[in-house]
Amino acid sequence: MESAIAPHLRCPRSQSPRMPAGYTPPVPAYTARYATDQTHAVMAYHGVQYRDPADRASAVAGLQTLRNAVQGADAPRFSDLAQFRDPEGWDTLVWTAYWSDRASHQRWQRHPAVQAFWQSDERLSGNTGWFREVACPGVDRFETLMSSPDGQEAVARLAEAVSGEILEHAYWGGMRDRLPASQTDALAGAHPARPFPPRPGERVVIEGHHNIALIRSGQNWEHTVGAERERYLGEVEPVLRVGMAFLASSDGLGVGCLSNRYLRVLDDNLAPTDRSYGLSWWQSLAHMEVWAEKHPTHLKIFGAFMGMLQAIAAPPSLRLYHEVSVLQAGDAQFEYLNCHPGTGLLSID
Repeated sequence: MESAIAPHLRCPRSQSPRMPAGYTPPVPAYTARYATDQTHAVMAYHGVQYRDPADRASAVAGLQTLRNAVQGADAPRFSDLAQFRDPEGWDTLVWTAYWSDRASHQRWQRHPAVQAFWQSDERLSGNTGWFREVACPGVDRFETLMSSPDGQEAVARLAEAVSGEILEHAYWGGMRDRLPASQTDALAGAHPARPFPPRPGERVVIEGHHNIALIRSGQNWEHTVGAERERYLGEVEPVLRVGMAFLASSDGLGVGCLSNRYLRVLDDNLAPTDRSYGLSWWQSLAHMEVWAEKHPTHLKIFGAFMGMLQAIAAPPSLRLYHEVSVLQAGDAQFEYLNCHPGTGLLSID
């Protein structure tokens, strides 16, 4: 069994780990291994929102224009498409693109075709709103976790390999212990600045505060059958949905969740797949930890998952993953164009 922290990122600890002494995890889990010369990853969430179903076609067309704007070396290495309906009733399509280095992403974002689309006055009018939320963590400031060695999703698709079974998981505090930066940094967060309330036709740009935290946590039930599938869809997913709705509400802000979306992944024809993920921005890693460890909404999710695992006889076919980033000041940027006031970090009060 190996450490989740890659050998080239290990250093003497000045911060105590949360892993109990003599700990052995009860189930296997794995992490992504990146090239030793990779210094950063880029996760760029591009969204378009609309309220009237009649505006879906134009929203899809605009997103396709952005997705196809750049080909070749500076195009994203991997991307996916998902959708959700926010608490205000706006349907939103989210195209998430990943790069292995900052320079390629910056060239992509500055490409004339991308600039022409994003800076167009058309983005500031009409019945659609647009946003992009970009995270660019150093490799010491994000971690990944997978329940299966062939379950690479999202930023883990940028990795050159997958680890063997890792030690730091299945206990409260495991995600902190998997972050290389946590060896020497407490990763304490700051209070986010309140953005000015947006008005229709406005661009709002927000810079993430130091140690703002991001989590993408996903589920893939494509391979489930029989009792496992029935229990996941009938007992686990409804509880997960309630927890996601809590975080997306004003109550979520009260526990430090700045924004939460619960998305269904789409295929190339925009049809829903048997994959979903929650995407949350948090005031700090500590706020995320407190919710995970103590809040009834997450404890119910955890209990439902454990109940399903105990009820099925065979090893689970459900695949789970997550990625957590804790970003330095300047490594997270948010931009909202013609969006309603409850969108993303615009909802901070």
